[in-house]
Amino acid sequence: MPTTRNVVRYKGLTARDLALIAVFAGLIAALSVTVAIPLPFSPVPITLQTLGIMLAPSLLGWKRGTLAVAAFLALGLAGLPLFAGGMGGVGVLARPSAGFIVSWVFAALVIGVLTDLMIRGSRGRYRFWAGLGINAVGGILVIYAIGVPWMAVVAGSGVLATTYSMLAFLPGDLVKAVVTALIASTVFRAYPVPPAGHPVVEAGEDDGGAA
Repeated sequence: MPTTRNVVRYKGLTARDLALIAVFAGLIAALSVTVAIPLPFSPVPITLQTLGIMLAPSLLGWKRGTLAVAAFLALGLAGLPLFAGGMGGVGVLARPSAGFIVSWVFAALVIGVLTDLMIRGSRGRYRFWAGLGINAVGGILVIYAIGVPWMAVVAGSGVLATTYSMLAFLPGDLVKAVVTALIASTVFRAYPVPPAGHPVVEAGEDDGGAA
């Protein structure tokens, strides 16, 4: 016989959530302007931006992590010099690297959703190898899948040639995925980040384990 049990769901955002979003938007900005190594064969410089893009959703979950990335992008597009090379404003969307900028929101969303599912399935634990795979999918595969074709079209260099030029970035991006997984696993062991939103208790049904 089905029984009634209370289910806790989290809705909206708290003041703590907004503070975390602001802090991580600032962290991404700091990582964006501290390192920018130009490459002669690519319009995209080597930066630490994607480290912040991976860290935010890995630590904060999909909602806060995606909003942190969106807040960073909004500030950059508003004119603050937060993108690689000290650029800012909507004019960056006309550059060959614009696809990578646009892809960051989708990368954060994918990493956040998959990380939330992984943590839920492992009872609050962040598993390093699973996290590394998630970071590689969201922080590398998703970003490249959007950024490479965009750059090929704008630069007129062809997808294959652009893909070859991006191979120089792959080792560094893999290192960022590893570092993110190490940081996230350490943080969740020491101080698991609470879910986003206000806890709301709702009544639900428990079927007693029936198939």
